[in-house]
Amino acid sequence: MVKPTVHDIAREAGVSLSTVDRVLNGRADVRPKNAERVKAAVRKLGYVRDTNAANLAKQRRYRFAFVLPEGPNHLVETIVAAIHEATWAQVADRTEFRILSVNAADPHAVVDNLNALDLSSLDGVAIMVPETPQVRDAIAHIKSAGIYVVALVSDLPNSGCDYFAGIDNFSAGKTAGALLGKFLRNETGSILVVTNSMVARDSIERRFGLDEVLSGEFPHLKTLPTIEFHDDAERIRETLGHAVRSNPDLKAVYSMGSGNAAMLDALRTQSGLSDLIAIAHDLTAVTRQALLDGELDAIIAQNVGHLVRSAIRVLRAKCDGADIYEAQERIRIEIIMRENLY
Repeated sequence: MVKPTVHDIAREAGVSLSTVDRVLNGRADVRPKNAERVKAAVRKLGYVRDTNAANLAKQRRYRFAFVLPEGPNHLVETIVAAIHEATWAQVADRTEFRILSVNAADPHAVVDNLNALDLSSLDGVAIMVPETPQVRDAIAHIKSAGIYVVALVSDLPNSGCDYFAGIDNFSAGKTAGALLGKFLRNETGSILVVTNSMVARDSIERRFGLDEVLSGEFPHLKTLPTIEFHDDAERIRETLGHAVRSNPDLKAVYSMGSGNAAMLDALRTQSGLSDLIAIAHDLTAVTRQALLDGELDAIIAQNVGHLVRSAIRVLRAKCDGADIYEAQERIRIEIIMRENLY
Protein backbone atom coordinates (compact mmCIF):
# COMPACT_ATOMS: atom_id res chain seq x y z
CA MET A 1 0.00 0.00 0.00
CA VAL A 2 1.37 3.43 -1.01
CA LYS A 3 1.70 5.82 1.90
CA PRO A 4 -0.02 9.21 1.48
CA THR A 5 2.26 12.23 1.05
CA VAL A 6 1.96 15.94 1.71
CA HIS A 7 1.11 16.35 -1.99
CA ASP A 8 -1.90 14.04 -1.47
CA ILE A 9 -2.99 16.08 1.55
CA ALA A 10 -2.72 19.35 -0.38
CA ARG A 11 -4.73 17.91 -3.26
CA GLU A 12 -7.41 16.44 -0.94
CA ALA A 13 -7.71 19.66 1.11
CA GLY A 14 -7.49 21.97 -1.89
CA VAL A 15 -4.71 24.06 -0.37
CA SER A 16 -1.07 24.78 -1.18
CA LEU A 17 1.89 22.71 -0.01
CA SER A 18 3.09 25.63 2.12
CA THR A 19 -0.25 25.64 3.96
CA VAL A 20 0.05 21.90 4.63
CA ASP A 21 3.59 22.43 5.92
CA ARG A 22 2.49 25.22 8.27
CA VAL A 23 -0.35 23.09 9.71
CA LEU A 24 1.84 19.99 10.18
CA ASN A 25 4.46 22.10 11.97
CA GLY A 26 1.90 23.68 14.29
CA ARG A 27 2.33 27.23 13.06
CA ALA A 28 -0.42 29.72 13.79
CA ASP A 29 -0.33 31.71 10.53
CA VAL A 30 -3.04 29.62 8.83
CA ARG A 31 -6.71 30.44 8.38
CA PRO A 32 -8.79 28.26 10.72
CA LYS A 33 -10.89 27.00 7.82
CA ASN A 34 -7.82 25.87 5.87
CA ALA A 35 -6.24 24.34 8.95
CA GLU A 36 -9.36 22.25 9.55
CA ARG A 37 -9.40 21.13 5.89
CA VAL A 38 -5.80 19.96 6.19
CA LYS A 39 -6.50 18.10 9.43
CA ALA A 40 -9.55 16.44 7.89
CA ALA A 41 -7.44 15.33 4.91
CA VAL A 42 -4.80 13.94 7.25
CA ARG A 43 -7.44 11.89 9.08
CA LYS A 44 -9.10 10.70 5.88
CA LEU A 45 -5.84 9.63 4.20
CA GLY A 46 -4.29 8.14 7.34
CA TYR A 47 -1.19 10.24 6.92
CA VAL A 48 1.63 9.59 9.44
CA ARG A 49 4.42 12.11 9.45
CA ASP A 50 7.98 10.81 9.11
CA THR A 51 9.62 12.99 11.77
CA ASN A 52 13.07 11.54 11.12
CA ALA A 53 12.92 12.52 7.46
CA ALA A 54 11.51 15.94 8.32
CA ASN A 55 14.23 16.57 10.89
CA LEU A 56 16.93 15.41 8.52
CA ALA A 57 15.65 17.74 5.81
CA LYS A 58 15.72 20.65 8.24
CA GLN A 59 19.06 19.54 9.74
CA ARG A 60 17.27 19.31 13.10
CA ARG A 61 19.53 18.54 16.06
CA TYR A 62 18.53 17.54 19.58
CA ARG A 63 20.37 18.89 22.60
CA PHE A 64 20.01 16.86 25.79
CA ALA A 65 21.63 16.95 29.23
CA PHE A 66 21.97 14.08 31.70
CA VAL A 67 22.13 15.20 35.34
CA LEU A 68 23.76 12.41 37.37
CA PRO A 69 25.10 11.96 40.92
CA GLU A 70 28.80 12.59 41.38
CA GLY A 71 31.18 10.49 43.44
CA PRO A 72 32.00 6.77 43.56
CA ASN A 73 28.84 5.30 42.04
CA HIS A 74 29.29 2.25 39.85
CA LEU A 75 25.74 2.43 38.48
CA VAL A 76 26.38 5.99 37.30
CA GLU A 77 29.59 4.82 35.65
CA THR A 78 27.60 2.26 33.64
CA ILE A 79 25.04 4.93 32.71
CA VAL A 80 27.79 7.27 31.49
CA ALA A 81 29.26 4.43 29.43
CA ALA A 82 25.80 3.77 27.94
CA ILE A 83 25.42 7.47 27.03
CA HIS A 84 28.75 7.43 25.21
CA GLU A 85 27.71 4.20 23.47
CA ALA A 86 24.43 5.80 22.41
CA THR A 87 26.31 8.49 20.53
CA TRP A 88 27.18 5.81 17.98
CA ALA A 89 23.68 4.34 17.85
CA GLN A 90 20.91 5.33 15.45
CA VAL A 91 18.63 6.30 18.34
CA ALA A 92 21.00 9.20 19.07
CA ASP A 93 21.45 10.36 15.48
CA ARG A 94 21.80 14.16 15.29
CA THR A 95 21.77 14.32 19.11
CA GLU A 96 24.20 16.26 21.28
CA PHE A 97 24.76 15.22 24.90
CA ARG A 98 26.23 16.86 27.93
CA ILE A 99 26.69 15.19 31.30
CA LEU A 100 26.38 17.22 34.50
CA SER A 101 27.61 15.65 37.76
CA VAL A 102 26.00 16.97 40.96
CA ASN A 103 26.21 16.29 44.68
CA ALA A 104 22.89 14.43 44.93
CA ALA A 105 23.08 14.38 48.74
CA ASP A 106 22.89 18.19 48.87
CA PRO A 107 19.59 19.47 47.41
CA HIS A 108 20.84 23.05 47.39
CA ALA A 109 23.90 22.06 45.34
CA VAL A 110 21.63 20.13 42.95
CA VAL A 111 19.41 23.18 42.51
CA ASP A 112 22.39 25.48 41.98
CA ASN A 113 23.59 23.22 39.17
CA LEU A 114 20.13 22.91 37.61
CA ASN A 115 19.62 26.66 37.72
CA ALA A 116 23.01 27.15 36.07
CA LEU A 117 21.97 25.18 32.98
CA ASP A 118 21.85 27.24 29.81
CA LEU A 119 18.24 26.43 28.93
CA SER A 120 18.47 28.29 25.64
CA SER A 121 20.87 25.59 24.42
CA LEU A 122 18.80 22.58 25.56
CA ASP A 123 15.76 20.66 24.34
CA GLY A 124 15.54 18.06 27.11
CA VAL A 125 17.02 16.94 30.42
CA ALA A 126 17.22 13.49 32.03
CA ILE A 127 17.61 13.78 35.81
CA MET A 128 18.78 11.21 38.38
CA VAL A 129 18.54 12.96 41.76
CA PRO A 130 16.33 12.58 44.86
CA GLU A 131 13.08 14.52 44.87
CA THR A 132 13.02 17.44 47.31
CA PRO A 133 10.97 20.67 47.38
CA GLN A 134 13.98 22.56 46.04
CA VAL A 135 14.43 20.11 43.17
CA ARG A 136 10.72 20.31 42.33
CA ASP A 137 11.00 24.09 42.03
CA ALA A 138 14.08 23.80 39.81
CA ILE A 139 12.33 21.32 37.52
CA ALA A 140 9.31 23.62 37.29
CA HIS A 141 11.68 26.40 36.19
CA ILE A 142 13.22 24.15 33.51
CA LYS A 143 9.81 23.12 32.19
CA SER A 144 8.59 26.73 32.13
CA ALA A 145 11.31 27.33 29.52
CA GLY A 146 9.77 24.66 27.28
CA ILE A 147 12.38 22.03 28.14
CA TYR A 148 11.24 18.42 28.49
CA VAL A 149 12.29 16.50 31.61
CA VAL A 150 12.66 12.75 32.12
CA ALA A 151 13.25 11.23 35.57
CA LEU A 152 15.95 8.58 35.33
CA VAL A 153 16.26 5.41 37.51
CA SER A 154 14.42 6.97 40.46
CA ASP A 155 11.02 8.56 39.83
CA LEU A 156 10.17 12.17 40.66
CA PRO A 157 6.38 11.75 40.80
CA ASN A 158 5.53 15.15 42.27
CA SER A 159 7.81 17.22 40.05
CA GLY A 160 5.75 17.30 36.87
CA CYS A 161 8.31 15.38 34.82
CA ASP A 162 7.24 14.36 31.34
CA TYR A 163 8.25 10.72 31.80
CA PHE A 164 9.98 8.21 34.07
CA ALA A 165 12.62 5.92 32.55
CA GLY A 166 13.37 3.02 34.86
CA ILE A 167 12.05 -0.17 36.36
CA ASP A 168 9.00 -0.39 38.62
CA ASN A 169 10.92 -0.08 41.89
CA PHE A 170 8.02 -1.25 44.06
CA SER A 171 7.96 -4.48 42.04
CA ALA A 172 11.75 -4.69 42.30
CA GLY A 173 11.46 -4.61 46.09
CA LYS A 174 8.78 -7.29 45.95
CA THR A 175 11.11 -9.37 43.80
CA ALA A 176 13.83 -9.05 46.43
CA GLY A 177 11.36 -10.11 49.11
CA ALA A 178 10.30 -13.16 47.12
CA LEU A 179 13.91 -14.19 46.51
CA LEU A 180 14.86 -13.79 50.17
CA GLY A 181 11.76 -15.69 51.27
CA LYS A 182 12.52 -18.58 48.94
CA PHE A 183 16.24 -18.67 49.81
CA LEU A 184 15.32 -18.72 53.52
CA ARG A 185 12.17 -20.82 53.29
CA ASN A 186 13.25 -23.09 56.15
CA GLU A 187 14.95 -20.41 58.26
CA THR A 188 13.80 -18.03 60.98
CA GLY A 189 15.68 -14.83 61.55
CA SER A 190 16.41 -11.23 60.60
CA ILE A 191 17.20 -9.47 57.34
CA LEU A 192 19.44 -6.42 57.28
CA VAL A 193 18.45 -3.71 54.76
CA VAL A 194 21.00 -1.12 53.63
CA THR A 195 21.01 1.74 51.14
CA ASN A 196 22.89 4.90 50.42
CA SER A 197 19.91 7.16 51.18
CA MET A 198 16.22 6.77 51.93
CA VAL A 199 15.59 10.18 50.36
CA ALA A 200 15.88 8.50 46.97
CA ARG A 201 12.47 7.41 45.68
CA ASP A 202 13.76 4.11 44.32
CA SER A 203 14.93 3.01 47.78
CA ILE A 204 11.64 4.07 49.37
CA GLU A 205 9.59 2.09 46.86
CA ARG A 206 11.86 -0.95 47.07
CA ARG A 207 11.54 -1.00 50.85
CA PHE A 208 7.73 -0.84 50.61
CA GLY A 209 7.72 -3.72 48.13
CA LEU A 210 10.09 -5.80 50.25
CA ASP A 211 8.00 -5.35 53.41
CA GLU A 212 4.75 -6.20 51.62
CA VAL A 213 6.01 -9.57 50.41
CA LEU A 214 7.92 -10.58 53.54
CA SER A 215 5.17 -9.62 56.00
CA GLY A 216 2.47 -11.22 53.89
CA GLU A 217 4.16 -14.40 52.67
CA PHE A 218 7.19 -15.00 54.90
CA PRO A 219 6.29 -13.83 58.44
CA HIS A 220 9.06 -16.00 59.93
CA LEU A 221 11.55 -13.44 58.59
CA LYS A 222 11.99 -10.05 60.27
CA THR A 223 13.29 -7.02 58.37
CA LEU A 224 15.44 -4.66 60.40
CA PRO A 225 15.27 -0.86 60.08
CA THR A 226 17.04 0.42 56.99
CA ILE A 227 20.64 1.51 57.44
CA GLU A 228 21.64 4.60 55.45
CA PHE A 229 25.36 5.16 54.96
CA HIS A 230 25.53 8.17 52.59
CA ASP A 231 28.65 7.06 50.67
CA ASP A 232 30.54 6.73 53.95
CA ALA A 233 32.47 3.45 54.00
CA GLU A 234 33.37 3.79 57.69
CA ARG A 235 29.73 4.40 58.59
CA ILE A 236 28.57 1.23 56.87
CA ARG A 237 31.32 -0.80 58.59
CA GLU A 238 30.34 0.52 62.01
CA THR A 239 26.59 0.16 61.55
CA LEU A 240 26.92 -3.27 59.97
CA GLY A 241 29.10 -4.43 62.85
CA HIS A 242 26.57 -3.11 65.36
CA ALA A 243 23.68 -4.78 63.51
CA VAL A 244 25.51 -8.12 63.50
CA ARG A 245 26.26 -7.94 67.21
CA SER A 246 22.70 -6.89 68.05
CA ASN A 247 21.05 -9.54 65.87
CA PRO A 248 22.66 -12.95 66.28
CA ASP A 249 19.82 -14.41 64.20
CA LEU A 250 20.85 -12.40 61.12
CA LYS A 251 20.29 -14.47 57.99
CA ALA A 252 20.53 -12.07 55.03
CA VAL A 253 21.44 -8.62 53.81
CA TYR A 254 19.63 -6.69 51.09
CA SER A 255 21.33 -3.71 49.47
CA MET A 256 18.58 -1.54 47.96
CA GLY A 257 20.61 1.13 46.22
CA SER A 258 24.05 2.27 45.16
CA GLY A 259 27.10 1.84 47.33
CA ASN A 260 27.40 -1.90 46.91
CA ALA A 261 31.21 -1.72 46.96
CA ALA A 262 31.19 -0.23 50.47
CA MET A 263 28.62 -2.77 51.63
CA LEU A 264 30.63 -5.69 50.29
CA ASP A 265 33.85 -4.35 51.84
CA ALA A 266 32.08 -4.09 55.19
CA LEU A 267 30.78 -7.63 54.94
CA ARG A 268 34.29 -8.90 54.25
CA THR A 269 35.59 -7.34 57.48
CA GLN A 270 32.97 -9.08 59.64
CA SER A 271 33.80 -12.62 60.72
CA GLY A 272 31.22 -15.35 60.46
CA LEU A 273 29.14 -13.69 57.75
CA SER A 274 30.07 -15.91 54.83
CA ASP A 275 26.80 -17.83 55.20
CA LEU A 276 24.60 -14.74 54.86
CA ILE A 277 22.28 -14.58 51.87
CA ALA A 278 23.11 -11.35 50.04
CA ILE A 279 21.06 -9.61 47.35
CA ALA A 280 21.90 -6.31 45.66
CA HIS A 281 20.72 -4.11 42.80
CA ASP A 282 22.39 -3.23 39.50
CA LEU A 283 24.85 -5.24 37.47
CA THR A 284 28.19 -3.39 37.60
CA ALA A 285 31.81 -4.48 37.54
CA VAL A 286 31.73 -4.69 41.35
CA THR A 287 28.54 -6.71 41.69
CA ARG A 288 29.48 -8.95 38.77
CA GLN A 289 32.71 -9.94 40.49
CA ALA A 290 30.92 -10.40 43.82
CA LEU A 291 28.47 -12.74 42.11
CA LEU A 292 31.31 -14.75 40.60
CA ASP A 293 33.06 -14.90 43.98
CA GLY A 294 29.94 -16.09 45.77
CA GLU A 295 29.63 -12.92 47.87
CA LEU A 296 26.24 -12.13 46.29
CA ASP A 297 23.53 -14.69 45.69
CA ALA A 298 21.47 -12.63 43.23
CA ILE A 299 21.38 -9.23 41.56
CA ILE A 300 18.15 -7.44 40.65
CA ALA A 301 19.10 -5.51 37.54
CA GLN A 302 17.87 -3.33 34.73
CA ASN A 303 19.39 -3.06 31.28
CA VAL A 304 21.22 0.27 31.54
CA GLY A 305 21.68 0.54 27.78
CA HIS A 306 17.93 0.18 27.33
CA LEU A 307 17.40 2.73 30.09
CA VAL A 308 19.53 5.38 28.39
CA ARG A 309 18.14 4.67 24.91
CA SER A 310 14.62 4.92 26.31
CA ALA A 311 15.30 8.32 27.87
CA ILE A 312 16.70 9.55 24.56
CA ARG A 313 13.79 8.17 22.51
CA VAL A 314 11.25 9.71 24.87
CA LEU A 315 12.92 13.13 24.85
CA ARG A 316 13.11 13.08 21.05
CA ALA A 317 9.46 12.03 20.79
CA LYS A 318 8.46 14.87 23.12
CA CYS A 319 10.42 17.35 21.02
CA ASP A 320 8.73 16.06 17.86
CA GLY A 321 5.24 15.84 19.36
CA ALA A 322 5.27 12.14 18.44
CA ASP A 323 3.73 9.16 20.21
CA ILE A 324 5.67 7.19 22.82
CA TYR A 325 5.49 3.43 22.41
CA GLU A 326 5.11 2.24 25.99
CA ALA A 327 5.86 -1.40 25.23
CA GLN A 328 9.21 -0.40 23.75
CA GLU A 329 10.11 1.86 26.67
CA ARG A 330 9.16 -0.55 29.47
CA ILE A 331 12.34 -1.43 31.38
CA ARG A 332 12.20 -5.03 32.57
CA ILE A 333 13.29 -6.27 35.98
CA GLU A 334 16.03 -8.87 35.56
CA ILE A 335 17.20 -11.45 38.12
CA ILE A 336 20.87 -12.24 37.61
CA MET A 337 22.58 -15.20 39.29
CA ARG A 338 25.99 -16.70 38.71
CA GLU A 339 24.41 -19.37 36.55
CA ASN A 340 22.93 -16.89 34.06
CA LEU A 341 25.48 -14.10 34.29
CA TYR A 342 25.89 -12.33 30.97
